[in-house]
Amino acid sequence: MKRTFLKTGDGSITIHLPDWDEQYHSKHGAIAEAQHVFIKTGLHYFCDQYTTNPLSILEIGFGTGLNAFLTLQEAKEKNLQINYTGVEAYPIDVKELGELNYAKLLNVSEDEFQKLHSAEWETKTSIVPNFLLLKRKQFFSEIKDKEEFHLIYFDAFGARVQPELWTLEIFKKMYDALKAKGVLVTYSAKGSVRRNMEAVGFTVERLPGPPGKREMLRASKNS
Repeated sequence: MKRTFLKTGDGSITIHLPDWDEQYHSKHGAIAEAQHVFIKTGLHYFCDQYTTNPLSILEIGFGTGLNAFLTLQEAKEKNLQINYTGVEAYPIDVKELGELNYAKLLNVSEDEFQKLHSAEWETKTSIVPNFLLLKRKQFFSEIKDKEEFHLIYFDAFGARVQPELWTLEIFKKMYDALKAKGVLVTYSAKGSVRRNMEAVGFTVERLPGPPGKREMLRASKNS
């Protein structure tokens, strides 16, 4: 599928898929969206509720590595031990990384961003001493983890273009993959997504969304 690059509202670059008219991140701001949905409403929220360390995170849609990169910066800043698993069926081409300007805009090391992408798939890799990365190349339907993760970043392509990624069956897998009191966050606020989450047992909150989006969802596993 053809991929081009798009400068988003905060100056950060995302990958655009013309055939789907879909982006990897919000056109209103790739970094802004990731920081609001996954870092502030996900990671910060969980850390404020619990003192879990190490913290196990599953990302659904590793994509450009932006969410992992921001989480890595949080791990260093807050001295968190994070075990991060990223699932991706179609990894981006390493040659495309040069177009992504996240490290420059964040004023942090480009080397760490490159290490996220050069890490071997299916192998646990220490990116920095307190951030362990495992990238798994698999379809979301193949996920079989049971009570492994404290937090899930659900960052699949939107239900408009890939509705099969937002089904009751997929969210049952997410529920099963979380430990008790685990949390899932996503940029989506669709009613069908919320209903599928609730149907498998999640308690779901509608929360203010990132720039350009009114709402998002946070789902909690209560037991």
